[in-house]
Amino acid sequence: MGRKTMRTAGILAAVLWAGIAQAQDVPVETGVNGGSAVSLYLHPFLTPEEVSTLRVVASNEQALSLFVSSRSGHAALAVSPEDGFVRSGAPVPSAVALGDLPDAAAARMAALAECDKLRKGAAPCVVVLEVAPSS
Repeated sequence: MGRKTMRTAGILAAVLWAGIAQAQDVPVETGVNGGSAVSLYLHPFLTPEEVSTLRVVASNEQALSLFVSSRSGHAALAVSPEDGFVRSGAPVPSAVALGDLPDAAAARMAALAECDKLRKGAAPCVVVLEVAPSS
C-alpha cells in the first residue's frame, strides 16, 4: 500500500471514528428545512444563546441560507469548543460552514479542516450542524 493510500485510509478512519463518537455522546435534533434534512448536534460547550441561534438556523430557511448559501449538496458547520459559535452577537471567525459537497463525510471533513486552521483554542473543532438534501 502506498504512502498516499495509507494516509487517505487514516484520515477516513479518523473522520468515521469522530462521527461515531459524536453520534454516541452528543444529543442530536433532526428536522427538515425547505428541501434539506438538518441535524443539530447539541454539544455541552454550546451556550444557551448559541443553541438558540443554531435552532433558528436549523429550522428557518432564510436563516439557514445565511450559513449555507446553496443546498444542492451536503454541508456542515464546524465550531471550536473553546472559541464557541457566537460571541458579542456575531459568529466567531473559526465557525466555518461549507457546502455543495458530494456527501456528508466530505462536508464534515472540509468544515473541520477549515475550522481547525482558524481556531484559537487548543481543542479540535466539532461539527454542530449538518445539512443534506432531503430524500
